[in-house]
Amino acid sequence: MSIENRINELKKNKKAVILAHNYQILDVQKIADFVGDSLELARKSTGVDAEIIVFAGVYFMAETAKILNPEKKVLIPEIEARCPMADMVTANDIKRLREKYPEAGFVAYVNTNADVKAEVDVICTSANAAKIVNAMPNKEIVFVPDMNLGNWVKKNSDKKVILYNGYCYVHRDFEPEKVRGLKERYPDAVLLVHPEARPEVVDMADAVVSTSGMLRYVKDSDAKRFIVVTEEGLLDRLRMLHPDREIISPGTKGICKDMKKITLQSVLHSLEEERYEIKIPDKTLNRAKASIERMLEIS
Repeated sequence: MSIENRINELKKNKKAVILAHNYQILDVQKIADFVGDSLELARKSTGVDAEIIVFAGVYFMAETAKILNPEKKVLIPEIEARCPMADMVTANDIKRLREKYPEAGFVAYVNTNADVKAEVDVICTSANAAKIVNAMPNKEIVFVPDMNLGNWVKKNSDKKVILYNGYCYVHRDFEPEKVRGLKERYPDAVLLVHPEARPEVVDMADAVVSTSGMLRYVKDSDAKRFIVVTEEGLLDRLRMLHPDREIISPGTKGICKDMKKITLQSVLHSLEEERYEIKIPDKTLNRAKASIERMLEIS
């Protein structure tokens, strides 16, 4: 029996679903029941008739699925698949910042761990960050952890936005000179940039969009050529979905090493052994859920 057939058999027998992030390898994306960005998948998980959720993504994403589905068993295939940016800020960091900025509202990117979500006022995504910040009653906002997404928010808000020194190493490492060179080489190409990229790259973009926004943009566009500045897994998905379009890498190949830790084999082992279950203390889970629900109310 093939590994894919064995996974499908286990899914059926155990009433399980597999959620895969856009940055996963294509083999994992193909075996998944749903593919999307972290929040799309967390939302999708709340509507599935399943007892087990296998989340093929990094740790904070599986945590978010557990926060929204406390009654379900949520598994992550590789316990070491973490998000370095999410790990750059802790709950204690938020507590210290609250002492320093007592009048500020606190907004955290969804790319944060559960203990941080529990300490802030509201969560945001790359797609709704500016809308969330602008909806806050505070004149001053502390935005964690991504300084580049925070810079994008500052450009789209009249509030004083205080940035934290976090970043996604994948998006940070896309070089402005290489992106500029590609724009000159392919003047007809549409440049799509994720807001986690450096401000110098974001400023060149034809559209600044989340991964899901990129998928929708390419689907709805009449253009035939795109320079896509985000992690390589999303580019692979675009090429699979749109073989008639040219999807150009942004000069430097961006690979999230943690996302790539998950393989078909690790998904199989996760289902077989029900290993690496996500567990969050009730108090943390309930407070983190409240900050996510505030975001959903605003957006």
